[in-house]
Amino acid sequence: MGLKERYKMPNYPFWLGGVAASMAACFTHPLDLAKVRMQSVGPTGPPPSMLKILRNSISESGIRSVYTGLSASLMRQMSYSLVRLGSYEEMKRRMAENGQPSAGKLLLAASVAGGLGGIAGNPADILLVRMTSDSIRPPEKRYNYRNGITGLISLVKEEGVKSLGRGLGTNATRAILMNTSQVGSYDFFKSTLLRNPIPLVDYQFHDGFFLHVVASLAAGTCGTTVCSPADVIRTRIMSSSGKARPIEVLVRSLREEGPKFMFKGWTPAWMRLGPNTVLMFVFFEQLKSGWSYLATP
Repeated sequence: MGLKERYKMPNYPFWLGGVAASMAACFTHPLDLAKVRMQSVGPTGPPPSMLKILRNSISESGIRSVYTGLSASLMRQMSYSLVRLGSYEEMKRRMAENGQPSAGKLLLAASVAGGLGGIAGNPADILLVRMTSDSIRPPEKRYNYRNGITGLISLVKEEGVKSLGRGLGTNATRAILMNTSQVGSYDFFKSTLLRNPIPLVDYQFHDGFFLHVVASLAAGTCGTTVCSPADVIRTRIMSSSGKARPIEVLVRSLREEGPKFMFKGWTPAWMRLGPNTVLMFVFFEQLKSGWSYLATP
């Protein structure tokens, strides 16, 4: 009983992680937009840089254009991130009832939660990809969704309910890789930095804001690299109105562009995921702290 009490975790609302992720997305959406547009470009010439994409978007359509698709992004966070973070926290809490869970169990929980999140967020992911890449498509092939809600209605009306599952396999795979590499590596980097001083400068981290920033940036780098191939393939499938299979997209892209295509958009993806990971965890911790304060009699 003492062991269970020692590792007993608070029970937070399931939706809290979705709110934290939505808050982070409001800051990093322009980088997400640049990443999607870089990944959507085929072998038509040298890939544009992230800064060039954002600069062109602002010069052509104004500063508000870099927030194109924000409604779909928030819809995605309140489905994908809500489920992946909420499920992981709930599984971790239940496992902690029998003592401190092992690293293997936590990684398994993170992968299962990631898969569930990928399934839940797939429709919003399709809308996000289409809305953020619409301006680089020929005018006659644009979707012209006004917002996430009307986009969802149009998607079902024009392409059927089955269209909500477009790219589901690739998206779920990416979500599993992301949740496992992001959550798992964050815990690994955090514990490693706490145990060992930094070589040469002999600096010892302590559990606090600076440690969380460094560990989450390292986790963002790990997550970006691991997920990049699946992310690029997912983007190309979802931005298409055809029925291309993941293996077909992979083979065609490898033949036309070489292995480098798997890391298209890596820089904006990292520049988005690094700050997004930091902000998400900081907001999440603050929301949990605030909820605990309000829930205390």
